[in-house]
Amino acid sequence: QVQLVESGGGLVQPGGSLRLSCTASKFTLAYDAIGWFRQAPGKERERVSCISASDGSQYPSDSVKGRFTISRDNAENTVYLQMNSLEPEDTVVYYCAIIDAHRVTMTNPCVPYEHWGQGTQVTVSS
Repeated sequence: QVQLVESGGGLVQPGGSLRLSCTASKFTLAYDAIGWFRQAPGKERERVSCISASDGSQYPSDSVKGRFTISRDNAENTVYLQMNSLEPEDTVVYYCAIIDAHRVTMTNPCVPYEHWGQGTQVTVSS
């Protein structure tokens, strides 16, 4: 079972920025679409953004569009989530996951395999 590892979370003031990283040992991320998701306590996990393997197309959710940017560095075997203009509502645990290409649709291009790591906590507070 592939294990992805998230890092880069922390405490930041409203309006600030953070960059999250997603990497894997013994597995090459370059051939799969990868997504970032987040989950607040008591709520369902929601899509943040995902990036294709073929051409780097990005699919951000409406709640982060214009603020968060997903990117990948295949040489580093890492997928990043650059988060700008952070808001208190962004305070949750963030997870990355491999996208299940067999289940994606036109309306939902970011369906993940349900294998989750520890995630990384992002806290936006003054």
